[in-house]
Amino acid sequence: MLLAGDIGGTKTLLGLFDRAVPRPHPIAIRAFSTRDYSDLATMISVFAGEAAVPRSNIEAAAFGVAGPVLGKAAQLTNVPWGVDAQRLAETLDIGPVNLLNDLQAMAYAVPVLHSAELHVLQEGVPPADGNMALIAAGTGLGEAFLHFVDGRLIPSPCEGGHADFAARTERDISVLRSLVQRYKRASVEHVLSGPGLVNLFRAIHAGPCRAGIDEESRGASAAITSAALEGRCPSCVDTLATFIEAYGAEAGNLALRTVATAGLFVGGGIAPQILPAFADGTFMRAFRDKAPLDDLMARIPVKVILHAEPGLLGAAVYAQGET
Repeated sequence: MLLAGDIGGTKTLLGLFDRAVPRPHPIAIRAFSTRDYSDLATMISVFAGEAAVPRSNIEAAAFGVAGPVLGKAAQLTNVPWGVDAQRLAETLDIGPVNLLNDLQAMAYAVPVLHSAELHVLQEGVPPADGNMALIAAGTGLGEAFLHFVDGRLIPSPCEGGHADFAARTERDISVLRSLVQRYKRASVEHVLSGPGLVNLFRAIHAGPCRAGIDEESRGASAAITSAALEGRCPSCVDTLATFIEAYGAEAGNLALRTVATAGLFVGGGIAPQILPAFADGTFMRAFRDKAPLDDLMARIPVKVILHAEPGLLGAAVYAQGET
């Protein structure tokens, strides 16, 4: 039996899986509020107790974590606690235990996803031996590469979400100024994330929001997207359009940097929830607008991941390969 986890800044998923090639079969999955626990070991103990599974039955474990993994340890970017694989294995008496960057874990799921779990934005013309790339906006922004090496795809971590935001238009320049004023430095994540959508809202709204949205409220990003999709506030419409265009542009940047001719995949919690906004052409126009390489961009498959738990699945795929 395999134990897998997707540890995010807001939510953590833990799952038990049976081996199955190429895709482990889920037995039990539970979602936890990450900040409700002081550490991962406590959360796992609760989960294992509820699932009534002896720890001796767990052959291997892998966890995707929202932050850089250095050696066998990681400090989460948006949560005030860290994870140490060796200490976790000793505390819980399970092993081997491995840590992956959360997007690297999600990347392990990409090759085993079914066609029904993907929404195609651009069919493209993929070669048999090309690289892939993955971008995912949610609580933060994550990116990962899948390098084609010796006949197989090798997922690699990346912290590109914390790279500098690249302004492309006059609107982007005004957003950049707003971000620099607020944060001193503008990263891509300051735009492409749930909090990033709120940052865009602040930069674009010249006056009160017609939909009556409080930018400081807990559900502000969801309220902004709802107001935009329903056309209740012109500035919210502009906010969402700016978000989608910036998302497409950064996805295109990632595809260029990795020469992702076999496919660019969009993960994260935001895209599936507002799929009509991704499918209206704005995202793909920004993705392809990379002269003089427009033709190359038009040949890259672009797909939105619809699977509800790709990070968890990918961690299970990795755990299966480690034993």
